[in-house]
Formats: sequence, C-alpha cells, structure tokens
Amino acid sequence: MLYLSRRIDFSAMHSYRIATWSEKKNQQIFGLCSNINGHGHDYKLEVMVKGNLNQKSGIVVNTVDIKQIVGGLVEKELDGKFLNKEHPFFMTHIPTTENIVGYLWEAIAPQLKGCTLHQLRLHENPYLYAEKGEEDMVTLSRKYHFSSAHRLHSDQLSDEENVKLFGKCNNPNGHGHNYYLDVFVKGIPDQVTGMIVDLAELDEIVENVVLNKFDHKHLNLDTNEFEGLNPTSEVMAKVIYDMLSPHISNLYKIGLWETEKNYFEYLGTEEVSV
Repeated sequence: MLYLSRRIDFSAMHSYRIATWSEKKNQQIFGLCSNINGHGHDYKLEVMVKGNLNQKSGIVVNTVDIKQIVGGLVEKELDGKFLNKEHPFFMTHIPTTENIVGYLWEAIAPQLKGCTLHQLRLHENPYLYAEKGEEDMVTLSRKYHFSSAHRLHSDQLSDEENVKLFGKCNNPNGHGHNYYLDVFVKGIPDQVTGMIVDLAELDEIVENVVLNKFDHKHLNLDTNEFEGLNPTSEVMAKVIYDMLSPHISNLYKIGLWETEKNYFEYLGTEEVSV
C-alpha cells in the first residue's frame, strides 16, 4: 500500500454563532469568532490517499486527478465564500475547522477513483488544524510557544558518559530553545457548537498548567516537574502530557518541536473519552 498527498489552498470566511443564543452567550462560547459580520482564513487542505501501485504507469493515481476533483469541489463550494450564508451545509452547521474537515471527507471520499481517501488535514492558520481519517472522530491540533533553557545530564551516567552522549548539550551552564508545543485533542464534534474543545478554555489550561511554569525558565533549576529528571525533549513531551491530562478529558497526544529539525511525540496510554 502506498500513500500520497496533494495540497489544495482556498480562502473563505465564516462566523461562529447560534441564532437562538444571546449575544453574551455567543461571545462567551465563541469569543472573537462570534462576530456576526464574519472573519476569514487562508485554508490549506492536505489530501492524503492510499492505493496499490499500477505496474504499467508506476503511479497509484495521477495527482492531477486529485487536484481536479478536490480543487474543483473546493473552488465551487468554499473558495471565496461566506460559508454561513452561501453554503447549504454551513447554514445549519457552524463552520468550525472540525465541521469543515468532516464535511470535506464526506464530499471527497465517494468521488475518488483508483485510490482511497486516507486522511484530510485542514490548516485554519499556522497554529490550528483539524485532521480526519476513516474513523468518526476528528483530531484538532493547537500550537503554542515557550522559551526555556535546560542541561542534558543524567545522574545515572558518569560525567564522561554524559559528555560523550550529549556533547555540547551537556554544557554545565545549560543552553536554550524556542520550543513549539502541539496539543492534540480528539473527539466527535458537538452537534450544537461544531467543536470538540473550547479553544479559549484549552488556551487557558495550557497557559496556566504549562507555559507559565516553563516559559523563560531553566528547566533543571527553576521547575519542580523536572526534579530528578533529565529534561530531554522525550521526557518533556511525557511530562507535559501528564501535566495536561487531568485537565483535558479528550487529550490525545503531545508534540514538541525542540528545533525546526527535531520533533517528538508522546501518546498517553489511556483511551480518549468522547
């Protein structure tokens, strides 16, 4: 089985509102997204399909066909539109990123020939995307930033072994990174709000539980969470997951970018509650 992807870009505007709610409740639940006049995004849609290799052509499917099918659908239905006012589905379903990616899955999957839709990933902006696969649940990723220093040093290794293993990262005075933290939640979009998590609430939790403790700190010296631990990015991803999981019921996994080249993920062992 081979997998290939094609990206389709489009621009659209939307508003998160429920007509039967008061203005105060809409603002409370949806924040700035509740603006009745709408707001917009430059969306990036990654379409991944799977299939068997055609021995004659050497391809699974022509990516131009994917562009024509998906691009044609997106251009006709979404691109340049105020979704709440101009798309039948989103007149009755709030066009959250979760709902849009779910709608696109149902619209695209039956049209593909010679391959099977495997995954859709819809980027609303560089800090938020929703992902849909063959299961009913949708994954939402929210990105955060913090700056920290650390020293990689294990008390279970000799000084010589630490230097050999960690090199300059074992510098006694430490070194630092601009970390980017991806928090993934998973669930079925709420039928009323179209969301699987309240983003304002998620932001507040991550800020209070993680960012306020780690940002502009030396992890070895200024935090309790890494006492007795070697703050490698692998350890950091697990520690952050354990910090957040009691506060986020549908937490799926943690992704941590130490640099643009080094990325680490940790998935908890518990099943996600829906």
